[in-house]
Amino acid sequence: MTWGHQNTELDAHNQLDYAILEAWINFIDTAEVYAIPPSPDTSWLTEKYIGTWFAKNPWIRESIILASKFVGPWMDWIRNGRGLHAPDMRAAVEGSLERLQTDYIDLYQLHWPQRSVNKMGKMNYESSMHSSLDHEEDHIVSLLRAFEELQKEWKVKYLGLSNETPWGTMKFLELARKHNLPEIQTVQNPYSLLNRQYEVGWAEISLFEWVGLLAYSPLAGWVLTWKYNNGQMPKGSRYETWGSARQKQNLNDRALSFVESLQNIADKVGISVTQLSLAWVNQKEYVHGNIIGATTLEQLKEDIDSINIRLWDETLHEIDSIFSQNPNPATY
Repeated sequence: MTWGHQNTELDAHNQLDYAILEAWINFIDTAEVYAIPPSPDTSWLTEKYIGTWFAKNPWIRESIILASKFVGPWMDWIRNGRGLHAPDMRAAVEGSLERLQTDYIDLYQLHWPQRSVNKMGKMNYESSMHSSLDHEEDHIVSLLRAFEELQKEWKVKYLGLSNETPWGTMKFLELARKHNLPEIQTVQNPYSLLNRQYEVGWAEISLFEWVGLLAYSPLAGWVLTWKYNNGQMPKGSRYETWGSARQKQNLNDRALSFVESLQNIADKVGISVTQLSLAWVNQKEYVHGNIIGATTLEQLKEDIDSINIRLWDETLHEIDSIFSQNPNPATY
């Protein structure tokens, strides 16, 4: 998601070369609004960079699970900020297909709900945010029907949600079954050692309903790398460039104290705290994909290597012990 802001097209291609051609990663997640932070100057660039890489490596496309997203309300420069307006889905998909230089998207996700709902770390749900049940159900059905049309044309294969609530996830499943429409396969929500809220309301949905979690922000905006310890603010880092305004709820004294404790555990195991954090996410049975992101190729290699690490029960119990004393210090 940083390709086009923190990363150049060449950086993006180098990362894809390593991840896919050398490390055999087979899943790419992007969105029409990327690069992040959102801007009219950088939206669509990440998809374009992926598309030019596919153009250079057309033989690999069939081996890749490619995911993109239909942006929710807020971005005024994308379809005048209408968000998840069902009649716009076709234009959104076709725009992504053109930029990605492909004939189909494997997983098409709704980037965040159209309804007013807490997301991306926001708290304090209020009655003024609530709308009628009929309105919300009609909206969901319209999105499912729009997706079904594109699915029949083989432009998209599977449907996913992102930044969604337990109620919204179950409502999509209920209405799809009621109207014989495509069912969601995944939900992409934040999940990390600093933010385990998914375990409360969503995990059993993943297991009972076969809706896998695509965990994003598994390093809580790189707070879990311990790069911000002792008040450090590395130049070019996410919080130095833009994260301090957008993800300020992650970088706090409680979170940094927790990461220091994790660093001690990682030292005993003989791995970095980054790899400890990613390996922990990888081992959760309801996680179907761990969405890593990196600015540099060295960071990417460290992230990918975490798949080869197995955390044993003693380590997991130690992590749970410190979490119980300092639960969810981050919300994103």
